[in-house]
Amino acid sequence: MSRRWLLLACCLLLAYPIRSQQTQAGDDEIRKKAMELYKQNRFEQAWPLVEILAVAHPQDSALQEMLGSCRLAHSVDLTDPEERRQMRVRARQAFLRAKELGDNSNYLQIGLASIPEDGSAAPFSSRKDVDDAMRAAETAFTRGDFPGAIAGYAAVLALDPTNYQATLFTGDVYYKQKDYEHASQWFDKAVNLGPNVETGYRCWGDVLYAQGKDNEAKDKYVLAIVAEPYQKKSWVGLIQWAQRNHIALTQPKIVSPNSSAAKPGGGTEITIDPKTLGQPNAPGKKDGMDAWIVYEGVRIEWKNKTFKEKYPQEKDYRHSLAEESDALATMASRISEELDAKEIKLEDLNPQLATLIKLNREGLIECYVLLGHPDLGIAQDYDAYRKDHRDKLVAYMNEVVIPVKK
Repeated sequence: MSRRWLLLACCLLLAYPIRSQQTQAGDDEIRKKAMELYKQNRFEQAWPLVEILAVAHPQDSALQEMLGSCRLAHSVDLTDPEERRQMRVRARQAFLRAKELGDNSNYLQIGLASIPEDGSAAPFSSRKDVDDAMRAAETAFTRGDFPGAIAGYAAVLALDPTNYQATLFTGDVYYKQKDYEHASQWFDKAVNLGPNVETGYRCWGDVLYAQGKDNEAKDKYVLAIVAEPYQKKSWVGLIQWAQRNHIALTQPKIVSPNSSAAKPGGGTEITIDPKTLGQPNAPGKKDGMDAWIVYEGVRIEWKNKTFKEKYPQEKDYRHSLAEESDALATMASRISEELDAKEIKLEDLNPQLATLIKLNREGLIECYVLLGHPDLGIAQDYDAYRKDHRDKLVAYMNEVVIPVKK
């Protein structure tokens, strides 16, 4: 994640007030001045004031969050790599202290996720001239020098016309100045340069929201998730959109009640949940749960034979998108046949299986597996699926995860 995560974390910064806890005489003026500088992106000037306040009020989680932001911004201006690393460590410590004090904001979570424990950070570019130009532009930005920042990013793009960060950050400068037309243009350029990077979509969504275009903003937030679904920051924009619109995001839960484990001598041992064998208290009434036996059978076949056939280039077995989708689709087909034959009444069908039937009918089982039920093995197949089925992933988000507002 960019060193400037705090400047790109949606519109959280401007919307996030400093929550006073106990203030002493004279602190109000310091706090007011610090907040004014902070909102103007003049982090270097805000930093010493925030340090003073944080020492005076060690239980104030908001001040700790601000302190982490200022320290992180200051690290950009440091030329010595070790000093920069240590400052990033101190920034992380402030964020952790804010979390200990009860702060669990999206802003804070993104901040913590952006800094490894050792404070390490990759350079902006492997090219020294580009890295130096980016650092100069970033320094101008953290000092609130917006014209200097735009000129700095232009210098980067003159050296490297396809530089994603310089393109993205230029849009962010215009966004900070509330020049939404130019901000949108630059974020549009950014997503074209990096269609599988979430930040450009999310920031573009913030611009649209600032213009009162909430539905268009939602579309960009969805694209951010489709770009990088396995990062928390990708979901921040949509989560906030849902909160604004009083909508509860949903993910189907279609999970086998059975359990399986590898046998010591090889093979798989399955423990069958009695619920999948029928309903003893309601003889003759079927809810479809016995179809989970079919699911388990397909998965055993994949482990014993099919995976090697489908993935000959992979040495070890892993749980794959193809396996999970095959098992669920086979089970869905079995249940559909029983429904058509009147062996199961629709009103008796288990709700999660009814959802599975719907997903199968709409061709969205793979999307559910990738976005609603992934594991480390399945996640390896995401990029290849997204390459050819981005439209289906978007449809899943809009039709399944985001319920229609009534």
